[in-house]
Amino acid sequence: MKYRLMDLLACPMCKHFPLQLIVISQKKIERATDEKKPLCELYCAYKNSEVKNVEDPPCDECITYEIEEGVLYCPECKRWYPIIDEIPRMLPDKLRKKEEDLKFLEKNKTKLPPYIVENGIPFNLSSLK
Repeated sequence: MKYRLMDLLACPMCKHFPLQLIVISQKKIERATDEKKPLCELYCAYKNSEVKNVEDPPCDECITYEIEEGVLYCPECKRWYPIIDEIPRMLPDKLRKKEEDLKFLEKNKTKLPPYIVENGIPFNLSSLK
């Protein structure tokens, strides 16, 4: 997933924007130097700030990274959405697979904040105790 996608994503359940991005792993990729800069319009996920508060946008650096694994978190409704193999999985609760989500949380529990691992919606590891 590209960082600049965060400028477009909102929670599919409550429509909150922006979502919080937690990066577990990312990879550096080669890009052509003459490629047009994407310049996010509202939110710079690379700097975790609104664009209007970023003095010198780091677009040249930002476009060289892709998020391989991570979580998108909605601070409004407390839902979390995994990023697996560079793809954000932003499904409504009824279409999510509990076993897969719990396996993802178990695998990454030391890399994610407790408010997701223990209290996240729709699934969390506290429900297993």
